[in-house]
Amino acid sequence: MSSLVQSVDWLAVAPPTIAAVVGLVVLVADLFLDARRKALLGWVSVAGLAVAALMLLPLLDGDRATFCMSGDPHLCSYTADRFTLVIQFLVLGGALLAALLSVTALEDAERRIPEGEFWFLLLSSAAGAALLPASRDLATLVVALEVASLPAFALVGLRYGDKRSSEAALKFFLSSVTATAVSLMGISFVYASTGSLYLTQIADRIQHVDGQLHVLAQTGVVLTLVGFAFKTAAVPFHFWVPDTYVGAPLPVAAYLSVVGKAVGFSGLILVTVVALPSYSAVWGPALAALACLTMTVGNVGALRQQATRAYSAVRLLAWSSVGQAGYLLVPIAAAGYSKDAQKAIGSTVAYALMYAAVNLGAFAVAALVGRTRTLNRITDYRGLYASNPLAALFLAFFLLCLAGLPPGIIGLFAKVTVFSAAVDAGLGWLAVVMAVNVVIALFYYLQWTALLFRAPDGEPEKHRVPAPLTAAIALTAVLGVALSGAPQLVLRFSAAGLF
Repeated sequence: MSSLVQSVDWLAVAPPTIAAVVGLVVLVADLFLDARRKALLGWVSVAGLAVAALMLLPLLDGDRATFCMSGDPHLCSYTADRFTLVIQFLVLGGALLAALLSVTALEDAERRIPEGEFWFLLLSSAAGAALLPASRDLATLVVALEVASLPAFALVGLRYGDKRSSEAALKFFLSSVTATAVSLMGISFVYASTGSLYLTQIADRIQHVDGQLHVLAQTGVVLTLVGFAFKTAAVPFHFWVPDTYVGAPLPVAAYLSVVGKAVGFSGLILVTVVALPSYSAVWGPALAALACLTMTVGNVGALRQQATRAYSAVRLLAWSSVGQAGYLLVPIAAAGYSKDAQKAIGSTVAYALMYAAVNLGAFAVAALVGRTRTLNRITDYRGLYASNPLAALFLAFFLLCLAGLPPGIIGLFAKVTVFSAAVDAGLGWLAVVMAVNVVIALFYYLQWTALLFRAPDGEPEKHRVPAPLTAAIALTAVLGVALSGAPQLVLRFSAAGLF
């Protein structure tokens, strides 16, 4: 048997490694710091995530690979190519913004959330999420998936004495463990059929599977897809999302809405487009059906929240994120039908970058309102413009981006890109379903936006905005406005290959 080459390209693995090392440093430092100085742990974590993101810059000069087989240097477990760097930027940037939200949230939590454990878990999850898009064998893929997921369970239920938080963590844990078990069974079937765990080798060998193993290979493909559908919160595997987002600390919900999705979708892309392109006749129709169901159920679920007078803003964002997951699935499904799968995948990445920026911005404003209105109901946003004009304008901009309306140009362009991917692949019916869902979503996005500018019920409350929260809102707003002014910064991914 070939052995792994022992030399490691430390520059290639720097982004996830730095996040992991800083997490360990924070955990050890927590043992020696008194309660007054534990706020330093948050800023060390923020700095660590910023450095990890900056370490992506030296990797832009060309593809790198490490942990390769000595017999075949083209079979590597870790590859830092264009796709990897874009997803790692999304993951580490999303984790950094969630960390900024967390600094304020932990100060307001009155020690109900242990700071050292919180930062260690957040950094550990971010390290796993950054490792996943670079994984090029199924074993590393599963390990990265679990390193990203296991700390997230604890983050959701970390708040002391909160039954809702514990219930949310339990639902999240049970659904994710089920997904992992199904994925592992599927992966074992694929390995039994091909004799390899490397994605590119699987792509070659699975086309020539012995007739007796053909059914086993097909079953493995389907089970692997089902497992990753859980991770992406695709219908009917979405049931954990609303309760988990509402029960979790708000920065954790923001983290899951962006980084959690990036983990699921990058894993799904690697499994389908890289490892199983010859089985596109299996996963293409399956993902098209999932995309249709997911966007419809997510948007209808968000509409149903309107029937409840005091519905939660976070719950609405949770249902919205399910609908957005449906849009993200469309180009991946189109890759199964299209001759240019690379372009279709680029559309998903472009949409994911837009969604990450504006959705984190919406959660940042929700965190601001939640400082004075702990229930964080939609009705609490009435007249926000009177008390905090900038926050109201930014939230309106974020919601219009999610809806795909001007001045949220980047949201409109990203939706058009996804729509075009479906049409180019011959999935006209899916493009029609998407167009109908975009119209449905306009209702609840515009209703929330209009509420911001109505006259407040009483005397408008002035919101004191802490510096970390201000930084999070400002960063997402600047990013959203910049992308709307120069959408080609993101949309060029949909015109060029990422692998």
